[in-house]
Amino acid sequence: MRRTTIADIARAAGVSKGAVSYALNGRPGVSEKTRRHILTIADEIGWRPSVAARSLSGSRAHSVGLVIARPADTLGVEPFFMRFIAGLEGELSRESIGLLLQVVDDHRAAIEAMRLCWAERRVDGMIVTDLWTEDARIPVLEELRIPAVLVGGPRTDSRLPSVWTDDTEAVTAAVDYLVALGHRRLARVAGLPTLEHTQVRIAAFRAAAFAHDLTEPSVVETDYTWEAGVQATRSLLSRRDRPTAIMYDNDVMAAAALNVAQEMNVAVPDDLSIVAGDDSQLCFLVRPALTALARDIQAYGVHTARMMLDVIGGRSPSSQPDKPTRLVVRASTAAPPG
Repeated sequence: MRRTTIADIARAAGVSKGAVSYALNGRPGVSEKTRRHILTIADEIGWRPSVAARSLSGSRAHSVGLVIARPADTLGVEPFFMRFIAGLEGELSRESIGLLLQVVDDHRAAIEAMRLCWAERRVDGMIVTDLWTEDARIPVLEELRIPAVLVGGPRTDSRLPSVWTDDTEAVTAAVDYLVALGHRRLARVAGLPTLEHTQVRIAAFRAAAFAHDLTEPSVVETDYTWEAGVQATRSLLSRRDRPTAIMYDNDVMAAAALNVAQEMNVAVPDDLSIVAGDDSQLCFLVRPALTALARDIQAYGVHTARMMLDVIGGRSPSSQPDKPTRLVVRASTAAPPG
């Protein structure tokens, strides 16, 4: 006869699998009334915990969760995550700890995935990326007391430790460099508007432009994809007062811009300077090679993993900045025409 599962109990009780796991494992996350209801249903349909599960119930999972709330098609085009995950994996594996990776479409699905992983004792903690200004995941982490590390700037709404890079300093340095070359008409092709770091970079870009007495710079928000980079660049270069320099939030969109410039007979860097927001092999494989904001993303992953190990080890690390981002000048930037 088929063994009764958590999914069977969830269907019979009319609740989520996460709620069933909380109830069966004695974890907070459901009301006492719901817990009794679930336990009653479980008993009625003959659920029994496995011997293996019972023997492991008090032990560590030896795994850390990373639930990325971003559509898979946009995630797949960004070299950032693969290098970041490589850094996480390399450091965690030294301590014989695995990385449980899930990619979901939105925060609602991410919250459900985190609840389920924690309720079923599949992870010892969570790493949270792509923070929003108002992020619904953080109150859930704190409510369930899940050990966690945030990848993003320190927050006023949470005491969870974080690792971050100084986006304001990096963007300001890039604007200062373009202005020093003589550029007065700047534009920015930004990433997802819901992300906190997107808004931080946009604010830094505008503030740096105003500090040089430039007119209001153009900002186009996108989803980071090649296609979005093409569309945004084509729109900017079609303007009568088109920019002489454009900054992009990642390397993929900056590389796409080179194709659009060639299509529209705009020479790079003679007529247009391009700066990529991330540095990768892509930046020096294209021609002209792209000036970029460079940071050691794999080391960023290592730094995050070490903080996560401190957290699950019972230590209380403070939030820490990662190594500064630096501007790497290549052939895609020069003085503006005329």
